[in-house]
Amino acid sequence: MIIKNLTVRFGAFTAVDDVTLEIPPGSIVGLVGESGSGKSTLARAVSGLVPYTGAVEGGDPRRIQMVFQDPSTSLDPRMTVGASVAEGLRLPRTARGPEVERLLSLVSLPAELAGRYPRELSGGQRQRVAIARALGARPELLIADEITSALDVSVQGAVLNLVRSLRAEFGLSMLFISHNLAVVRYVSDVVAVMHEGRLVETGPTEEVVGAPKEGYTRSLLEAVPRLGRG
Repeated sequence: MIIKNLTVRFGAFTAVDDVTLEIPPGSIVGLVGESGSGKSTLARAVSGLVPYTGAVEGGDPRRIQMVFQDPSTSLDPRMTVGASVAEGLRLPRTARGPEVERLLSLVSLPAELAGRYPRELSGGQRQRVAIARALGARPELLIADEITSALDVSVQGAVLNLVRSLRAEFGLSMLFISHNLAVVRYVSDVVAVMHEGRLVETGPTEEVVGAPKEGYTRSLLEAVPRLGRG
């Protein structure tokens, strides 16, 4: 999938400014930048949630799924886990139960959680449910917008490992968004650095982390203790 010359304006304010970015099949592209850099606005534009100019080419817009930062707000509290996961399935009703169980197993959740409500789950479990629901649509592109930042540090690593295993098992293409360059480095093949609505540096992860060309990228690296050492 290729994002071409994508621009998002809110009145006179330009939130995303002429961004071009390729997300190769089966790869994870990490989009990193400080709060307010335009990362989430770009994600919402690619998902069709905000209007934009430019183009998103090479995929079916209906098969772009987004997992949001806070699972407690992205899941309907009145729906059971099973109902939430089944909501987007294009299957006969009789086939939905087994598919929900399969999707929950993909994110390492037991089938019995299908009858529970989001309030009965931990933050990490809720985020896994949100990922399972997105996978149910069989996405060509999964957009993960700060999916670990609302979680306790103790469960962040487990969710990141889940992201890596899903890519390895299914060849899933993903745009992984975070303000934390260490997190992006752990899961991504390519890193794109965003600042004030523009991409300022893009390249293979170890090149960007090991020999950044832009001062802004170096400042993000310096904000992460011991990144790249050992």
